[in-house]
Amino acid sequence: MADQAFVTLATTDNYAKGAMVLCQSLRNHNTTRKIVALIGPYVSETSRAVLRKLYDEVRLVDVLDSGDATHLAMMKRPDLGVTFTKLHCWTLTEYSKCVFMDADTLVLSNIDELFEREELSAAPDPGWPDCFNSGVFVFRPSNETYEKLITACSENGSFDGGDQGVLNSFFSDWATADISKHLPFIYNLSSIAIYTYLPAFKKYGHDAKVVHFLGKIKPWDYSFDTTSKTVKGQSQDASAMHPNFLLQWWELFSSFVLPQMKAEYGDQPFHSGCTESNIHEDVAQVDTSHHSPPPQMSSQERKQRWEQGQADYMGVDSFDNIEKRLDSFLE
Repeated sequence: MADQAFVTLATTDNYAKGAMVLCQSLRNHNTTRKIVALIGPYVSETSRAVLRKLYDEVRLVDVLDSGDATHLAMMKRPDLGVTFTKLHCWTLTEYSKCVFMDADTLVLSNIDELFEREELSAAPDPGWPDCFNSGVFVFRPSNETYEKLITACSENGSFDGGDQGVLNSFFSDWATADISKHLPFIYNLSSIAIYTYLPAFKKYGHDAKVVHFLGKIKPWDYSFDTTSKTVKGQSQDASAMHPNFLLQWWELFSSFVLPQMKAEYGDQPFHSGCTESNIHEDVAQVDTSHHSPPPQMSSQERKQRWEQGQADYMGVDSFDNIEKRLDSFLE
C-alpha cells in the first residue's frame, strides 16, 4: 500500500490550515495510506514547515490559473481559477492510485476502501448531479493523462472556469458509463446540501464519512473559543449548528494543528482564529463586535441569496431554524 496516497492541494496559508486539519482527520481514523500535499508558491515557509511535520510528502507545484473571468463570474467565485493547479496531482507517478481530497474537507471515519475504486470515481455534485464534484475523487497518476488534461484546458477551457468543469468534460462519460464509479454521497457530503434536502440528511446523515465545506465561507473564516468550545462568525454563535461539523473542524485545529503552528512561529505573531486565556498574546483574537445584525430581507431577496449559494447559515437559515420550519410544516 506504499504506492497509494491521499492527496490534497493548498495554494494559500488559509487553505494550508485546511490541509493540516484534513491530514490530522485522516490520521485520527487510522489510514494505512501515505498522505501527500501539493502546495503553491504563495504558501509561507512557516506553513510549509507545519505541513512537512504532518504529511508524508509535501511537493511544491506551479499555480495554474484558468484566467476564465467570465465563467468564474457566473459562479461568483473568482477565487476558483487557481483550482486548475489541482491537475498537478496526475504527475504523482510514483503512486499507482490516489484519492484527491480538497483542503476544505474533513474525514469523519476511515475511508481507505476508496482505493478499491477506479479512475475516475467521484460523488455527484449537489448542484448538478449529472456532474461529479471534484472535491473527492479516485484517480491514477499518469503523465500522459496530465498532458491530455493540460491540452484540453488550453483548447477548450472550462465551462465553470475551475477544475470541476474541465474534469467533467474530460471524464465526460462519468454519469452513464459505469455506476461503480459513482461514489455514495456520504464520501463527499456537501455542508450546503444538508440545508437543501434536510429530510434526507436526517435519515442518512449519520453515515457520513467525509464532509465538504463548499462555498466561499470556510471553517477558518470563523473564530473558536477553546474555553467554551464555541465557534463564532459575524457575531453569531455557530456551535448550535447540527450536525456540528464546523465544531469538529475547530476542535481538531485547536488540539492538533495549533500546537504545531505555535512551535513553528515561536514569538512571531500569527492569526490562528483561536482564543483562550492560556494562548500567548501573539495569537490574535478575532474581533467581531463591530458587525451589526443583518438587515431584514424580503422573501424574494432571500430566495435569490439561496440560489447564489449565499444563505445565512449562521442566522435565519441555520440548521435549527430550517428544521423547526420543516417539522411545523409536516405537522
